[in-house]
Amino acid sequence: MDYISIDNFEGPLDLLLHLVKESNIDILDIKIEEITDKYLNYINHEKELNIDISSSYLVMAAELMYLKSKSLLPLNKKEDDTEDDEEITREKLINKLLEYKKYKEMTPIFKELEEERKKIYIKAPEKVSNYVEHNLHGEESIDNLVEAFKKFLNRKDLEKPLETTITKREYSVRKRKDDIKNILKIKKKVYLEDLFEEYNKPFVVVTFLSILEMVKEKEIAIKQNKNFDNILIELRN
Repeated sequence: MDYISIDNFEGPLDLLLHLVKESNIDILDIKIEEITDKYLNYINHEKELNIDISSSYLVMAAELMYLKSKSLLPLNKKEDDTEDDEEITREKLINKLLEYKKYKEMTPIFKELEEERKKIYIKAPEKVSNYVEHNLHGEESIDNLVEAFKKFLNRKDLEKPLETTITKREYSVRKRKDDIKNILKIKKKVYLEDLFEEYNKPFVVVTFLSILEMVKEKEIAIKQNKNFDNILIELRN
């Protein structure tokens, strides 16, 4: 028998499986007497080498000796019960070996998968919103513009009469649209509030109507990073 140090086995089942393979027998055909003798010889050989043996190996040795003694005892009047008891215990041992063999055969596969997994580097998760351009379109853009305009009026207290004095200056949507385009050509991007340079009611109303018309005509694009943020306006390409 080729001896391998008991330290190289992962436990008593590993040693038993080694002995079964060495004997060239099928696990299902295990003979308790034969496998017990081989196991005890292995344990005794280790003791002669002054190698410490784990208690788990000794427990398995005791179980095997018990099984062997049961199989060698002469049958008594309860021979049927004795035989069934011995057979069930033997079956448990075989099932343990079959399960262990299955896991042992799977170990190299898991190790290979582990090595492959080590080659994969995963970037930490990020918010999808970081890569989404928050352009507002259609009804959504109009609703956001209206909401932003209301908040602007609240902050400027323009819901009250702005200027009651009569002004001779006239404002037109067409002229205001041209002004906004020129501003955007120079500054590229501006916040909605920055387009209300004057705070009289005619100017505010005409400016807002001009922005609405430019949105509908797709002359400008409006962006908002998240709800309730300032609205950014820029010319469309």
